Amino acid sequence: MVATTATLTKAQCSKMAAIAHDGLARALDPVHTLFDGDTLFAVSTGAGPAPDDLELHRLLAAAAEVVTRAIVRGLLAAESVQTGGGSWSSYLDLAPSAGPA
Repeated sequence: MVATTATLTKAQCSKMAAIAHDGLARALDPVHTLFDGDTLFAVSTGAGPAPDDLELHRLLAAAAEVVTRAIVRGLLAAESVQTGGGSWSSYLDLAPSAGPA
């Protein structure tokens, strides 16, 4: 979910959710396959003012950026686990050089 305090119309929220999907495409490959559940929702609390056209475009670009950053942050924070179904290695266990120096 991506959320904003800006007051957005239903159409603007729908557009924000659609553009936030660009963030998935920046971080995941493949993305939007027939076998996954890639879904994003956008919400507006309406606590802030309605954006003008330029502010709206900045908000839409930020929606994609925060989705990308959230995925990467989650990937780097994940830990390896052992379950009854098998062993699942974290990204940093597989590629330790991707972590902090």
